[in-house]
Amino acid sequence: MQIKHLQRVANEARGLAIDAVEKCSSGHLGLPLGCAEMGAVLFTEGLQFSSENPKWINRDRFILSAGHGSLFLYTWLHLSGYAISLEDLRAFRQMGSITPGHPEFGETRGVEATTGPLGQGVGNAVGYAISGKKLALLFEEDKSLYDSHIICLAGDGCLQEGVARESIAFAGHMGLDNLILIYDSNEVTLDAMASVTQSENQAQYFQSLGWEVFEVDGHHLEKLADALRRAKEADNGTPKVIIAKTLIGKGVSEVAGTQKAHGESGAKFFVSAKKSLGLPAESFFVSDETRKFFAEQGEKRSQVFADWLGRFEVWKQKFPERLTLLEAKSLSFSDLLKKFPEFPNSYNKATRDSCGESLNRVAQDLPFLLSGSADLFGSTKNYLDGQGDFSRGNVAGKNLWFGIREHSMAAICNGIAYDGFFQICQATFLAFADYLRPSLRLAALAKLPSVYLFTHDSVGVGEDGPTHQPVETVSGLRVIPNLNVIRPADAEETAAALALALTTKKRPSALILTRQKVSLIEGVSSDEKRLGVSRGGYIIRREKGVLKGIFLATGSEVQVALAAVEDLGAGYRVVSLPCLRLFAEQEKSYQEEVLPSSCLARVAVEAGVSDLWWRYVGDRGKVVSIDSFGLSAPGEEVFMKLGIHRDSLVKVMQDLES
Repeated sequence: MQIKHLQRVANEARGLAIDAVEKCSSGHLGLPLGCAEMGAVLFTEGLQFSSENPKWINRDRFILSAGHGSLFLYTWLHLSGYAISLEDLRAFRQMGSITPGHPEFGETRGVEATTGPLGQGVGNAVGYAISGKKLALLFEEDKSLYDSHIICLAGDGCLQEGVARESIAFAGHMGLDNLILIYDSNEVTLDAMASVTQSENQAQYFQSLGWEVFEVDGHHLEKLADALRRAKEADNGTPKVIIAKTLIGKGVSEVAGTQKAHGESGAKFFVSAKKSLGLPAESFFVSDETRKFFAEQGEKRSQVFADWLGRFEVWKQKFPERLTLLEAKSLSFSDLLKKFPEFPNSYNKATRDSCGESLNRVAQDLPFLLSGSADLFGSTKNYLDGQGDFSRGNVAGKNLWFGIREHSMAAICNGIAYDGFFQICQATFLAFADYLRPSLRLAALAKLPSVYLFTHDSVGVGEDGPTHQPVETVSGLRVIPNLNVIRPADAEETAAALALALTTKKRPSALILTRQKVSLIEGVSSDEKRLGVSRGGYIIRREKGVLKGIFLATGSEVQVALAAVEDLGAGYRVVSLPCLRLFAEQEKSYQEEVLPSSCLARVAVEAGVSDLWWRYVGDRGKVVSIDSFGLSAPGEEVFMKLGIHRDSLVKVMQDLES
């Protein structure tokens, strides 16, 4: 190692971070300063990457879980040749910059995950590790073509979060030995010294969960490099953690080692800090020696990549069928729908069942499809038959058993989706969606095509009572930007919802599914239903004669609205609105066709809170809903007690017309 060079570039990276925070008077200096030696090791000899080819399949994936320390990542990406300029560093946290306050996937080359909330990156790294384990199967004959590792940098704040703890336990159990967690152990959190809120022995904690532990001085370049090298070489069935003892805010003596170093407080001492680091007063200074050093590093990396590319070309010739699999174009919505035969008129099952059946019908046509559940495969019905279970002894398995870890399930599945090779479905009860909501929100923010299957969708759950009856949850999910929430009414709508979710590219989808049986709705073709789902809403029962009133409904309540129309007569329409967001995105002419503004007698019905429905019924309409918690009783009795039944709808519509 070139210790002299590395210590210089570490200090210059500190200077860049200090200048960026001082310029915008905002940001977090503690980690970029305290982990500078880590950066020097990682972005010179420690990581395998090509800055010119940032999506190289055999790169090491580096994830900064402690995303508040984003300047650590931005400065090292800049120095090592990624498309981040000094001007981009000067624009840190400014409007339109590619250096936002926390790293965002898709905005900045070299950023592997959107990491803002602490602990998320740990879960993402576990997902990346699963994806990596499965990808490696394609290159078994020449393991050097795919020998990448997942390296995640996390701090005390990350490891206090439950999502990280869940993910760490899962990774240890699964033996993900391509995963390396670097723990920046600086004994500080934002408000106080870490000892105020934690006292566990972290080394023993990791060991108890099946991790191999390395403990080093986080400022000792040679020891850091040696620990990273040994961690990468040890393919021994255990994930690795490098506990690196560091001084937060190192380089700013006025705050170093205290909680004041965490944020921007140290930036006001930039003059004395830069002087103590041996840096000139010039802002955003990078020496010619450092530029030359990284240019030489870049040339070496280019040669490594060129050598790999040559061997990859040979592999492509030897294994064309695997190349076809690796580069397979995904099916379109219409193509995938063709894989689903029509359901018979006699079909009468819960939509969780029809979803599971549909998922298994296309599993063979989607070789990169994975499915996971939070200890509920028997209830969520998304187990892939004959596809095997993922485990340390069977990485080829396509079913992921997450245990009772909803939050880490979603964060891990985000990591799988970030890597971009595997399509992931994950499932739990809708009542537990709030356990994973932070990860789901990040999936929407990062435009990940994850699929969430939420079953037991309403008071129809019945006897389990209000703790398991998610009356507010569907509306709570609908307000998340860039998330398709689809609540199908029968088996045909469910098949279309699944096909839509599996073929949507820049947006996650949440399917809201029943536990109780729903019969197949007759009188409208499967093609009409499937096209209608893709548009978010459609006329499922058209009036005969002059239009008098419209019922709007989703899920099992569509059947209740249809029953009410049978009692009311010919002049009433029923509109199924499985996805409010997609319907709102349709052309105004189509929305007017489905919901003509001339018809003011509108009744919306859903076994949940009413708030979002008023935009569709207006001041003259009514919403039949449940704006209270549910009851413990048989599902049909709960529906009747809470007013979700045909007689109630008939009366509400008649009252509107009187």
